[in-house]
Amino acid sequence: MTEKLFNSLEEAENFLKEQFGDGESFDVSIKHVFVKDLPVLCAYISGLVDGIVLTQLLSNMLPDEDIDIEDEKEYFEAYFNYQGRSEETKREAILLSILSGQVAFITKSGYGFVAEIRSYPGRSPEEPDNEKVIRGSRDGFVEGISQNAALIRRRIRNSNLRFELHKISEIGQTDVALTFIKGIASDEALDKLRQRIGQINHDGLTMTDKSLEEWLFKQKFHPVPFVRYTERPDITAAHLLEGHIAIVVDTSPSVIIVPATAFHLLQHAEEYRQAPAVGTFVRFMRYFGVIAGLLLLPMWYLFATHGIHLPDELSFLGAKKKSHIPLLLQVLIGDIGIEFLRMAAIHTPSPLSTAMGLVAGITIGQIAIDVGVFSPEVVLYTAISAILTFIIPSYELGISVKLFRILLLIMTGIWGVNGLFIGFFILFTYLCSLRPMQAPYLWPLIPFFPNAMLRVLVRFPMTADALRPYIVDSEHRKRS
Repeated sequence: MTEKLFNSLEEAENFLKEQFGDGESFDVSIKHVFVKDLPVLCAYISGLVDGIVLTQLLSNMLPDEDIDIEDEKEYFEAYFNYQGRSEETKREAILLSILSGQVAFITKSGYGFVAEIRSYPGRSPEEPDNEKVIRGSRDGFVEGISQNAALIRRRIRNSNLRFELHKISEIGQTDVALTFIKGIASDEALDKLRQRIGQINHDGLTMTDKSLEEWLFKQKFHPVPFVRYTERPDITAAHLLEGHIAIVVDTSPSVIIVPATAFHLLQHAEEYRQAPAVGTFVRFMRYFGVIAGLLLLPMWYLFATHGIHLPDELSFLGAKKKSHIPLLLQVLIGDIGIEFLRMAAIHTPSPLSTAMGLVAGITIGQIAIDVGVFSPEVVLYTAISAILTFIIPSYELGISVKLFRILLLIMTGIWGVNGLFIGFFILFTYLCSLRPMQAPYLWPLIPFFPNAMLRVLVRFPMTADALRPYIVDSEHRKRS
């Protein structure tokens, strides 16, 4: 026997007005309407539903034969024969459905139904600014979880693709979908994620995916990212086929991919849009650039202040022009100053950001040299280091590299050669100790897996026999 939610329409109306307020919110609609001849109470959030579709459903639905109005459940289902309709048996569930953008119907005898007529406000899919490619698709994730799921399903047309929905936080009730391919993704990793999601006890995740990362992986004050973020559906689909798990969060245009290592954060879609030889060259350039971006400034400062260690061929290194400001302070001011320029460019309207960057980077830099604040070499090497940092595809990892570079620079300034090597050893040891999702952060370098490391360094052709990464713990590692 179907459970009734209310004893009458009046009780239902009083309950909904008590929850949402009587006229306190302009976007909450609680109206008496008719489904054919059956009076019902209709409740929805006006900004989250498609009003035109709702009107058409109430106007045009007719069964093949007349139904006795005394049987309200059968009558409603006959005259509101909509494929997105379902029945609710709990008041809390029907409230959450309304808040999620569905339309609730309460019959005069108290039966509850909801209809899927959501139309979330949002933008159309477009290429993300921070993951552009020369060739390839131009669509990207948006803020709607349903649209993002559709973008992934368009690329993986398999019935084993799962979008496991969870609602997180007490007040916000954020929709989060664990996305994986059943039979390929690790059941153990999925169980751990489900357990951690169930342990989240917070009122809301306003920063969506970033807040979720901190809850799931206990990031605390670790500077490096523990997950890979992407706004591209093709990258997400490629990782799902490898056995990774994607976490799609409603209202966020980026998707979390786990498990992820430092080498995952250095990959870019452009490597797979070019010939294997070209992709390998681009990958080598990026790896070299990351290492150079981390060590260039500390090593130059070391050579500039300890010229006795330099061979004659490198005697040109160092600051030729004297300044009243110590060289270490010059380098720190220059490196941090470029970060200020980046922050200012982000908060400056797009038409002005380019002009602002040119004025700040060229004019201020040249004036600083002319008045003797900076040596020309300081401006040169800080600018090169900044460019090398910008080649890192992951914005989060790029900021981490800049932070590590400043720490190495300070240690080099205090203890010289010993400070540089000790700082690098501490940094390397720290990265080796990280194991988010039980995956070593520097895998396959530490621990060393020769075949996997070769695939990290070389972009093999797609026809080459490929195995799914060891860290995803897939039962079916062979892909072709």
